[in-house]
Amino acid sequence: MIINTQIKFFWAKIQKNLLFLLLVLQFVACTKNETFKTESFKTKSGWGYTIVYKSKIIIKQSIIPVISDSKSFSTEDDALKVAHLVVEKLNQQISPTVTKNDLILLKIKL
Repeated sequence: MIINTQIKFFWAKIQKNLLFLLLVLQFVACTKNETFKTESFKTKSGWGYTIVYKSKIIIKQSIIPVISDSKSFSTEDDALKVAHLVVEKLNQQISPTVTKNDLILLKIKL
């Protein structure tokens, strides 16, 4: 009798643990890891970029930030370089501002 009740107790514990594990795995599988998406777009005088999060545009930049002229990026590659820098800053949870030094380091044509 004692052995039989111990086995039942053991299987009841395993069933509870398996049920808990399955619920945790289902929760993890259902959560989506949303990421920032970058897109470039053509402007009248060059290129710009947008940063999208959860299907919403959070940043739309049609001119080069930090410089005094209202000038677009000269190439699509330049616009995407800056967009990737901003996304990197957003992922690190720091201010997404771009400095003139950042533009120089990325070799953006000013």
